[in-house]
Amino acid sequence: MENFIYGRNNVLELLLEGKRSVSKIILLKTPHDNPKISKIVDMAKSKGIVFQFLTKDKFQKYADLPHQGVIAYVAPIQYTDFDDFLSQDGINKRVIITDGVEDPQNMGSIVRTAVCAGFDAVIFPSRHNTLINASVEKSSAGAINRINLIMVNSLVAVVNKLKNNNFWIIATDINAQDNYYEIDYCNMNFAIIMGSEKAGISSSILKQADFRIKIPMLTDFNSLNVANAASIVMYESVKQIMQKSSNVV
Repeated sequence: MENFIYGRNNVLELLLEGKRSVSKIILLKTPHDNPKISKIVDMAKSKGIVFQFLTKDKFQKYADLPHQGVIAYVAPIQYTDFDDFLSQDGINKRVIITDGVEDPQNMGSIVRTAVCAGFDAVIFPSRHNTLINASVEKSSAGAINRINLIMVNSLVAVVNKLKNNNFWIIATDINAQDNYYEIDYCNMNFAIIMGSEKAGISSSILKQADFRIKIPMLTDFNSLNVANAASIVMYESVKQIMQKSSNVV
């Protein structure tokens, strides 16, 4: 099965990062010029990547995709090995873990926010969670090429190993006593766990948490999107870290 990504921003990001091999780029032939398409073509030429303009009828088989007139055939995603990640140099590492996030758009948004917020890795299970595919890449705006992506068989084992490697485990839980802004995210390695919108975090993982946090709701409409919730918590850590840094003389 061929792997491909689509969308102008995604393909541009792919070419700029240069981390994945691109075998071919196909583009929709139109009478109008587009600056991003022109840049893609120029970069393909400079990198020696085969590209081809196709007529609308030949592009028809991709009609269900929001391709924006460009599709790149690429090598499969290269996941980071979990143990290799733990051995990487660095202090105060920040990780986001997804437990049962099945919607590709939510997953892509979480990855995108993790990159913008300077997180070091996204960890997710190989089952009962969406995997990194073209839809996730599109939703992430190409951010999947800028962060360690770690797919694991057992989140329980991974969380336990993180704890044994000086990571604090922060679980989002609707029934938590502490609000997300009431804990100190500074000067520590930590992993934030986001659960599914339907079931939350599995109990076997929740009981391993060092902190349980919630986002307060001001009404009884308890339905915050998981990607939005992840953004709120991740950027609380960014805010605290930046505030503490600005106060250091």
